[in-house]
Amino acid sequence: MNYSDTVRETWRHSQAGVDPRDFRELVRYATLAASSHNTQPWIFELESDRIRILPDHSRRCPAVDPDDHHLYASLGCAAENLLLAAQAVGLKGGCQFDAMRSGLVIEFEEAEPLRSPLFEAIPQRQCSRSVFDGAPLSAGQLEQLQAAGRGEGVSVLLMILEDQKDLVADYVARGNDAQFADPAWASELKSWVRFNGKEAVRSGDGLYGPVMGNPAVPRWLGQLAMEAAFSAKKQNRKDRRHIHSSSAIAVLYSEVDDIPHWIEAGRCYQRLALQATALGLCTAFINQPVEVAALRPEFARAIGIEGRRPHFVVRIGHGPQMPRSLRRPVEDVIR
Repeated sequence: MNYSDTVRETWRHSQAGVDPRDFRELVRYATLAASSHNTQPWIFELESDRIRILPDHSRRCPAVDPDDHHLYASLGCAAENLLLAAQAVGLKGGCQFDAMRSGLVIEFEEAEPLRSPLFEAIPQRQCSRSVFDGAPLSAGQLEQLQAAGRGEGVSVLLMILEDQKDLVADYVARGNDAQFADPAWASELKSWVRFNGKEAVRSGDGLYGPVMGNPAVPRWLGQLAMEAAFSAKKQNRKDRRHIHSSSAIAVLYSEVDDIPHWIEAGRCYQRLALQATALGLCTAFINQPVEVAALRPEFARAIGIEGRRPHFVVRIGHGPQMPRSLRRPVEDVIR
């Protein structure tokens, strides 16, 4: 299939009724979750009454994610989608951290089917790297986003004031300066860019060039163009414009800094993003302040959460639909 056909096949609800024990379809929904650079660093093991979600360390990003925080958080994102899909077909899932395998085990029991608004939003959610319209959110919308982003030991800070956006933009710029100065980070990012539809369909992963506002071009031309435009200064201008066009900035953080809380933060982010989607809003990561280890505690202190681990920084607002990244076939992620 070409890129457009693959997008339609990927980002959809099930076309027919789903057997509650068709765990492969639940896995398909899980793979529509967010992951850093769209690496999809997960492996699913299917049993008669449970699904295990395990880390795929072959898909690590050691430059941008040296402690594997984003990798483990991605497992939480996938788990949240999977639990919502299970609920929709009449399964209640209990999710536990598996310390022996550093993953998750989800055990199921029968329940009344419930297609929640967050489940309905799964095929519409995307990371929209675009300018938003800056329109303020209502108190009700902010309350719903706040509730969606809370979890066990995880909280969300919502910032809507212009001076707060200025502060975030300053830290994003400092993060860009550090990351763009790191050749390993730059090389790693480029390795995950898919410059045209054929590349995106062939790999089923990575960042499709037009997702970031670039035209689809042959790889050789995309690499040349990326080299010419690749600078912290240009990225800082773009990010500052994007941040100030946003209605709110969300920071998800936890009291404890360990793998179970990283995973829980992923679940909370996924719920937040799905709730935003259900409200007709867009979201996009601006994670530079939490990805640069030396900057992270200073950023936490500046926004009033000193001593906690900030996991994600997310823009929220009204914006356009953007092209979509793809996903690998379900067969490739089941073991």
